Amino acid sequence: MHILSLLEIIGTIAFAVSGALVGIQKKMDIFGVAILGLTTAVGGGILRDLILNITPPAAFQNPVSAVTAILVSIVLFVPSVRKAMLRSGKLYDTLFLVMDSIGLGLFTVAGVRVAYEASTEKNLFLITFVGVLTGVGGGLLRDTFAGDMPYIFIKHFYACASIIGAWICALLWPHAGAFVSMAAGAAVTVVLRLLAAHYRWSLPKAQ
Repeated sequence: MHILSLLEIIGTIAFAVSGALVGIQKKMDIFGVAILGLTTAVGGGILRDLILNITPPAAFQNPVSAVTAILVSIVLFVPSVRKAMLRSGKLYDTLFLVMDSIGLGLFTVAGVRVAYEASTEKNLFLITFVGVLTGVGGGLLRDTFAGDMPYIFIKHFYACASIIGAWICALLWPHAGAFVSMAAGAAVTVVLRLLAAHYRWSLPKAQ
């Protein structure tokens, strides 16, 4: 469980960075940046817990993730750090891509784990849906709050990478156990997300 907790903290940091970066790019004040970092980091988990009838959601029962996300966002708001990122568009884009990909992978499999533990009936659709919602929910809320079209609807092979990773994690779980299945699901999600960005894989779009 210590390793799983560590992975969730890493995912929290990664998503907090991606959320704070959007706030910084939008020239929000420190409160707005912190809220976007916080929302991205814990939003998906809150939606997941509400669907699974886990109340209050874990983010409120144990505020470690929320506090971590806020602190990370404040660090990124430090003038020297903020100016360095805004000065280099390539640095901003690369950091956002990597952190968002890591967060997507780790939170997708974290959602699968919570669904497995919370549901008595191991329904593959439910487990996959909850995993994907945990992975993409925070980013969806981030983009909505920032006034952007949600990333998952227009950019690359994003939600599909989460779906495939969740499937792999859920299907491996009964045979390989928690750690191996989560590692495999997260790795596949991250790799697919990065490959999609590099090769510009996208789903068909309305013209």
